[in-house]
Amino acid sequence: MADIRDVAQRAGCSIATVSRALNSPQLVRPETLARVQAAAAELKFRPNALGRQLRGERTGLIGVMLPTLGNPVFADCLEGIEAAIDGTGRRLLLVTTQYDPERERNAIETLLQQRVDGLLLTLADAEHSALVDDLAAEGVACQLVYNDAPNRPCVSVDNRAAAAQGVAMLIEAGHRDIVMVTGALHASDRAKRRFLGYGDAMQAAGLTPLPAFEIDFNSGARGERVREWLAQRERDGARPTALFCSNDLLALGVMRALREAGLRVPDDISVLGFDGLAVGELLSPTLATVVQPSVEIGRHAAQRLLAQIEGRSPGGTSPAPATAEMSHALILPHTIRRGGTVAPPPHK
Repeated sequence: MADIRDVAQRAGCSIATVSRALNSPQLVRPETLARVQAAAAELKFRPNALGRQLRGERTGLIGVMLPTLGNPVFADCLEGIEAAIDGTGRRLLLVTTQYDPERERNAIETLLQQRVDGLLLTLADAEHSALVDDLAAEGVACQLVYNDAPNRPCVSVDNRAAAAQGVAMLIEAGHRDIVMVTGALHASDRAKRRFLGYGDAMQAAGLTPLPAFEIDFNSGARGERVREWLAQRERDGARPTALFCSNDLLALGVMRALREAGLRVPDDISVLGFDGLAVGELLSPTLATVVQPSVEIGRHAAQRLLAQIEGRSPGGTSPAPATAEMSHALILPHTIRRGGTVAPPPHK
């Protein structure tokens, strides 16, 4: 990786001038500043992150990037992160991306410019992300949260197996016409794996998987989209008897749209969620869902990150050849909440 000497050589000035340009740009002549900034950009030199590592400095800051706090599952995760860093003297810096993959690189760059000691990230597609490779190449401590990527440093559940088990419950209840409702599949590796799990369960039962019904999470017209889709399926004589929603928050919105369309859950149509939000247990009927331990996911990810930063094994004080295991996935167990939103299909 390029260092400050490379930038100085490329810009045709001294190391001291580069340091002033990057840390106190008002002290440097505009033309010199422009040369230094251009050289730094060409060499992909990030002064704060790399300079800190070379000097061995730490700020006590942990960067956290989540899609949103509008979905309580991420708030639960943040609770677990805070529990893990409580008493360590560290602080969190939080940014959100609103499920927009284009915002991820800028958000990470913003956190690194604040000289964080490490990063906890939820990415759109971690398995194929160049961002993770770039961070690893720069030696930035990083753990992924919820991303289910076998060869990445992540903490998650097995989304594919969990979804398959949930859909199998719908099939056991007698459903054959099951559709998965999700956000944009391209924007979430979790949704993609859950769709694969849906397909696994359908094929295992000798059923044909149906195309997913994708909804824009950021749209204010989600309910209207659901009602229009249902009306079209009704006209085609292909209304499903059960919906598998890719997360609980979406399931709650779908259930409202079903009520507004004059359909009863579960008498007319069953609904299964994914996440295990506590609010689902307060509903009548109770939301059936695949439960992932969100607080524990956040806690384990933060513990692994702290161990990575400090060069020890998680939960211990010894130096860690064991940190190699933190470069791969930690898969936590899921459970199934059998709720009142799932019942046998109505007779046609």
